[in-house]
Amino acid sequence: MAVLSPPKPAPDSQRTAKRIALNQRRGKWDVKLSPYLYISPFFILFAITGLFPLVYTAVVSVHQWHLLTGQGEFVGLQNYVDVFGQPNFWKSLRNTFSIFLLSSVPQVLIAIVLAALLDANIRAKTFWRMGVLLPYVVAPVAVGLIFGRLFADQYGLINEVLGYVGIEPVRWHADVLASHFAISTMVNFRWTGYNTLIFLAAMQAVPRELYEAAIIDGAGRLRQFVSVTIPQLRATIIFVVITSTIGGLQIFDEPRVFDPTGLGGADRQWMTITMFLYDIGWGNQKNFGRAAAVAWILFLIIIVIGMINFFITTKISSSDGAQAKAKARKNSRRAR
Repeated sequence: MAVLSPPKPAPDSQRTAKRIALNQRRGKWDVKLSPYLYISPFFILFAITGLFPLVYTAVVSVHQWHLLTGQGEFVGLQNYVDVFGQPNFWKSLRNTFSIFLLSSVPQVLIAIVLAALLDANIRAKTFWRMGVLLPYVVAPVAVGLIFGRLFADQYGLINEVLGYVGIEPVRWHADVLASHFAISTMVNFRWTGYNTLIFLAAMQAVPRELYEAAIIDGAGRLRQFVSVTIPQLRATIIFVVITSTIGGLQIFDEPRVFDPTGLGGADRQWMTITMFLYDIGWGNQKNFGRAAAVAWILFLIIIVIGMINFFITTKISSSDGAQAKAKARKNSRRAR
C-alpha cells in the first residue's frame, strides 16, 4: 500500500508566509525601537550642545587657560581657590541671591493670582491673556534700557513721582538694596506673564467636579482657590519654582544694561555671578580657567537649590493635595 505524502505548498504561498513572518518580526522591532528613535534627536542635540560643553568646562576649570595664549598646564583646584579668594565673587554671590529672592518669590505669587483672574469669567479673555504675555516678547535689552531710565537717580520717572508725594529721591544706582529692587522689578516685568500662562493652562485642567463639591460644602471663591486650585497645581508649581530658580540664579541681561558701564555699579553692588564670570573670562583677567570654575560653582549651586526647592514644594503640595482629595470625596458622598 503506497503512503501518500502531504501536498507541498505552492511556492507563492511559501513566499507569502515568509513575508508575513518577516513583517511580524519587523513590527515587533518597530514597536520596541521606534519610541527611542523619535526621542533620539533631542538627546543627540543635548549631548552636543549641553553635555559636551558641561564636561569640557570641567576640563577647562582645572587648567590654566588664557583668552589669548590658550590652554596651559594642569593646576587642579587652584582656579577654584583663586575664585574664592576674590572679594567680588562673594559680592556677586550676595547680589545674585538677593535679586533672586526679590524676583522669584513675588513672581510666582503674582503669576498664580493673575492666572486665577484670567481663569474667571471675564470679558475679552484673549485680549488680557495677550497683554499679560506681551512683556515676555520684548527684548531684555530694551526692557533694561527702559527701566534703567525709569529708575535713574536724578531724572528718573520713579523719583519724580516719589518727590510729588514727599519722599526723598532714592539712589537706585548707588544703594545696594534699591538697585536689587529695581533689577528684580525688571525681571518680574518680563517673566510674570510667561509663568501666568503656565499656571492658567494648569488651572484649566483642574476637574470641575472638585469645585462643584466645594460649592456644595459652602466654600467661597477664596476658599476654593486655597483648598482646591492650589493643591491641584502641585506639579506646575514645582516646575515653575525650579525654572524660576535656574533662571534667577543665571540673571545677566537686566543687571548688565541697568547701568551704561555694565560693570555692576561702582562698588559692584549689583554684579551677579554671571557678570562676574563674564568679567573674569572677557574682562581684565581674561582667564578662562577661572571663568570655567565660576561656571561650575554656579552649576552646583543651582543643583543644590533646585533639589531643595523640589523637596520642599513636593512635600507641601502633596500634603495639601491629599487633604483636598479626601475632602472632595467626602463632599461627593454627602451630595449623593
